[in-house]
Amino acid sequence: MIKTSRLTFSFLLLFSFIFHSALAQKKPKANAEKWISLYNGKDLTGWDIKIAGHALNDNYKNTFRAEGDMIRVSYDEYQNFDGKYGHMYYKTPYSHYILKFEYRFLGNQVPGGEEWNVRNSGIMYHSQSAKSLTMNQEFPVSLEVQLLGGLGTGQRHTGNLCTPGTQMHDMQGKLVSAHCIDSNSKTYNGDQWVKAEIQVYGDSLIRHIIEGDTVFTYQKPEIGEVYWKQGKEDAYSKIWKAQDGAPLKSGYIALQAESHAIDFRNLQLLNLKTQMPPKPRKAKAAPKS
Repeated sequence: MIKTSRLTFSFLLLFSFIFHSALAQKKPKANAEKWISLYNGKDLTGWDIKIAGHALNDNYKNTFRAEGDMIRVSYDEYQNFDGKYGHMYYKTPYSHYILKFEYRFLGNQVPGGEEWNVRNSGIMYHSQSAKSLTMNQEFPVSLEVQLLGGLGTGQRHTGNLCTPGTQMHDMQGKLVSAHCIDSNSKTYNGDQWVKAEIQVYGDSLIRHIIEGDTVFTYQKPEIGEVYWKQGKEDAYSKIWKAQDGAPLKSGYIALQAESHAIDFRNLQLLNLKTQMPPKPRKAKAAPKS
């Protein structure tokens, strides 16, 4: 009887171990990453459109489109660009997050676009809301990961930083007021898809990553613009000017329409609970031209 009891106890112990092990395998990890898709794969629900000179959500000439797995910025209904700078804003503002996406430029620029806007677009972040823009405002107060396509000759970096109504500090703590600052990325010619990522940690640290390489890093973004000191206030209200020097800690994400057709896909966002940035990914040396 004693031996039988011991065998029974051992069997029950083994069964309990196997049962709880199976439960543990099925139970989702508490710290599992929860990426969300900013595009539902069907339409532009959840986004607000603002094009210069047009009312909120007037999608002038069907500039922004949902087609299959892509959000497209298209100009096939335009005869001329006519300064119709546009942005499409996701419904939710964020402060600490990682945004991953892919983009590609297509074809030729629409007539009337500025020369510097050939294969030029971007994604704005820490942006003001769509509804807060004035009727004729061309760019939101924001930070921009500038996306540039190669022109077939020489280097043309992508994943750069542009700063409409804003400025930032470099990693040595120096205030930088230049409107656009180049990254050290490679050049991507043609209509190929390019993978990009931004890591945003409020107003403490921001990284731009292209094809797995960290190509630009900065800190302490704030409201402020050298344009204001030059008397160019047409696009920015006195309210923003009064906040000059205020830390820029959060805001909206917006896709840009700047006169050259571009596609976006796999727009995935991880809303971070931690404020501690991971170690940077070392960028590879850009190829010589």
